[in-house]
Amino acid sequence: MTLKNRLMMSPMTTRQSFFDGQVTRDEIAYYQERSQGLGAVITGAANVQAGGKGWPGELSVASDDMIPRLHDLASAIQGQGAKAILQIFHAGRMTSRATLSGEQPVSASAVAAERPEAETPRELTDAEIERIIRDFGEATKRAIVAGFDGVELHGANTYLLQQFFSPHSNRRTDKWGGDRTQRAAFIRRVIERTLVAVKETADRPFIVGYRLSPEEFENPGIRFADTLYLLTQLQEFPLDYIHVSLGNYDRVARGTDYQDKSMMAYMYDALKGQIPLVGVGGVRTRQDVANVLQEADLVAVGQQLLFDPKWAVKLALHQDKQMVTADFGSLVMTGDFTLPLRDFLEGRYHK
Repeated sequence: MTLKNRLMMSPMTTRQSFFDGQVTRDEIAYYQERSQGLGAVITGAANVQAGGKGWPGELSVASDDMIPRLHDLASAIQGQGAKAILQIFHAGRMTSRATLSGEQPVSASAVAAERPEAETPRELTDAEIERIIRDFGEATKRAIVAGFDGVELHGANTYLLQQFFSPHSNRRTDKWGGDRTQRAAFIRRVIERTLVAVKETADRPFIVGYRLSPEEFENPGIRFADTLYLLTQLQEFPLDYIHVSLGNYDRVARGTDYQDKSMMAYMYDALKGQIPLVGVGGVRTRQDVANVLQEADLVAVGQQLLFDPKWAVKLALHQDKQMVTADFGSLVMTGDFTLPLRDFLEGRYHK
């Protein structure tokens, strides 16, 4: 599949879906406006099963009745000339009983996240793990039927795929835990199931990407060396891209062994062109785009597009002086946002 350019929209939480995960008209309008001028748009996370819901107003791809409105969303993005990629995930322990209608969150092990008011999850059984793996495959099939051009497996931001790889959240002693090879088993199985779903269902080229966070602050936790190992595991599959989750594209690893260049640069070198790397983190200007493309194959842009929906068009037309440059926090009240998105942004930027 060929994108019209190297610009992608990062997946971002907007909380604009209905309570049951159905796509809303506001959500469609939001993505449609921001798709202009981009090669591809990655949606915010869509849960693959009810127990994987992370927050209110979240997209869902957990049942067939979601397909018609997901089709409308994909069509709106594609109508602007961009490829539509549905990010799919399971929140694992990064949710709450309130979000899950009283059900206890689940994870690889019964270990709470290191965040305020985090709830202790229940350890998943082997049968439940197999069910989640199947649900990733079913979600992929629904994305295909809905007309999307691809899916992104959300293995970043401390959600369930990352929880299985992390020594902090995975203390298991069975086949799903142990050393980092065993902790990567769940990731490998989910990728395998996703690729099988594509082979069985897709009648057209279909993208499968994987997103990851390169390190954790917890102790024990994922270190950058673990991520470089994980890349060797991911390279065994015909993935279409790997998307690194970073707040700043030039961020350097915390460990003393990897201080010579950015983590993105180390990952780019490790992949050796075998799988395209999507760089991200604080991209606001033409120079930022050029900088990322020195160490990645594609550029994902998040917050700038959130507050400057036609940013990619301005970039293409060399209207750089018209790009929004103000601090994001100051733009929350002046932006044209729906009420749930505005409330979410106020909580994020003004807490």
